[in-house]
Amino acid sequence: MFRLGESHSPMDEPSSMLWAKKTLHYLASLKMIERRWTSLVAVSSLLCVLCLVTYVNMGLFASRCKTHSILPFSPMGEVTNQRPIPPFLETTVRATPPQSPPPAIKATPSIAYFVTGTKGDLESMWRMLRALYHPRNQYVLHLDLKSTVADRLELARRVKDDPILFKMRNVHMITKPNTVTYRGPTMIANTLHACAILLRRSKTWDWFINLSASDYPLVTQDDILHVFSSLPRDLNFLDHTSRLGWKAPVRGKQLIIDPGLYSTNESDVFLVEPRRNLPSVFKLFTGSAWVALTREFVEFCVWGWDNLPRTLLMYYTNFMSSPEGYFHTVICNVPKYARTAVNHDLHFISWDTPPRQHPHSLGVQDFSRMLASNAAFARKFNNSDPVLTLIDEKLLGRMNDSLTPGGWCGGEPVCSEVGDISLLRPGPGANRLAQLMEKVVKSVSFTHHQCK
Repeated sequence: MFRLGESHSPMDEPSSMLWAKKTLHYLASLKMIERRWTSLVAVSSLLCVLCLVTYVNMGLFASRCKTHSILPFSPMGEVTNQRPIPPFLETTVRATPPQSPPPAIKATPSIAYFVTGTKGDLESMWRMLRALYHPRNQYVLHLDLKSTVADRLELARRVKDDPILFKMRNVHMITKPNTVTYRGPTMIANTLHACAILLRRSKTWDWFINLSASDYPLVTQDDILHVFSSLPRDLNFLDHTSRLGWKAPVRGKQLIIDPGLYSTNESDVFLVEPRRNLPSVFKLFTGSAWVALTREFVEFCVWGWDNLPRTLLMYYTNFMSSPEGYFHTVICNVPKYARTAVNHDLHFISWDTPPRQHPHSLGVQDFSRMLASNAAFARKFNNSDPVLTLIDEKLLGRMNDSLTPGGWCGGEPVCSEVGDISLLRPGPGANRLAQLMEKVVKSVSFTHHQCK
């Protein structure tokens, strides 16, 4: 019994009460530990989720496919495995739009031809195409607005009905004719139009060559492709000079308007006032309107990642005989391309001394001089002149309006089927053209005639 005033200790309490207190204390400790572990697990889980979200948004899970952010906002936005492409490309910027890898350099090149004609040139255009044709090449044909609708439809029908041309599908007829004014800038616009078509139609050609229905080849395509196979693929052939002479006041300072830019009515260019000074921000060059340009340089002129081609195109809008200066001035004012300029247009042309507006029409009497020139082409020829038949028989091996034979020809009769288009059978024309290349490209004086 307890007495008043006496103290007592827990040891004096019954053992059952002591056990109950210890049990309660133990359970309270367990609950406190459980709450601490629950908090730690929750915090750890939250941290893991945040790390995972950051990991994904940083693009570390992105492989070949683009990955979108799983957050409602992200400073990085859409993440891809490609480098960002700047919206505007300058000459020094190396970035390019996404595209398939460029094809490997071929042992045998291919050529993109642009052949133009006007009223009355149907038969000349068809003859030229058959003399120039090779399955490796690309061709764009254009009869301008002066030609008749019947002639344009007939040329398109012949291309479609020819079994070889239809099978290879490498001949394109511009069905919507352009207005082309002789000596005006519409000729440049027409040429750039053809360049754009050829760039779109094929990614494999190496050189662009423009010709008219008044031109004709002096060598076979096997000859040209064989000789060009040994040349650097960056050479641009265009006759050019900076010595303007009489052209400086007559063409460089005189302004013209070409009605073909805004009217369908046939009209020649006309002069306007005032005259202008020669340019000071670029140097003018002049030369032949007939060129052989590399694909890279054509892309430079058409795509215009540098502003010079556009600037000069606008300048030459008011320039007399702009086809004789546009490409020449572009190439010689860009150091990268000036080093590639070959001062020859691959043509034999018979001019007066001093040259007049038009060259002589060639005939049989000029045949030996054509051969001696070692040129690939000659101009200008009248329709159905006997010298064309002589060239067909002696130089091209063409008979009865056939395609020019080459290593690609198969079947019976010859060239009725397409064989191996990489097989070349060069002839004497290749030797002549190789001699010209030795003179204008491979000689020690090559650089002495570039953009001078």
